[in-house]
Amino acid sequence: MLQLDIKCEDFELTGEVTEYIRQRAGRLDQFFDPITQTRVIVEAPVSHHRQGGPFTVRIEVDVPGELVTVSHQKAEELHVAIRQSFEAAERQLQDYARKRRGQVKTPVQPPVGRVARVFPREGYGFLVSPEGHEVYFHEHSVLGGKFGELQAGTEVRFAEEEGDEGPQASTVEIA
Repeated sequence: MLQLDIKCEDFELTGEVTEYIRQRAGRLDQFFDPITQTRVIVEAPVSHHRQGGPFTVRIEVDVPGELVTVSHQKAEELHVAIRQSFEAAERQLQDYARKRRGQVKTPVQPPVGRVARVFPREGYGFLVSPEGHEVYFHEHSVLGGKFGELQAGTEVRFAEEEGDEGPQASTVEIA
């Protein structure tokens, strides 16, 4: 059974709004189970006095080993602020579940090589890949206009592809 705490600051929630929050909170376990506790904090602007938003909704979801928090979702309409906050909480719980299952991909870093030779007047050069083969690169493939800074031995990150005459670097960046 989900433990749900609803706190409202600066105004009273109607029964209908409270029930809407309960329904949305009850669906969170579809995105990650087990959830041990959920807290929903609803705030009205200080000068609220029945004139509308923006309302702020913060949701804190306790899951094993972590607190998933959605903070400061604001909207002029209270139902919109609640809906947007729960949608953000659902996305964060999905991400947390993927991370727990090991399905989050770690970004692959481009390989690091070294410049072997540079032909500045001709506008190209060769680098040596980590596997030891040579890769052609053109001055236009060097990021940030730094072709002139390259010399033999400069460490670079690069993206390799197959060109018409063998391996070539589509991008080269000084490491």
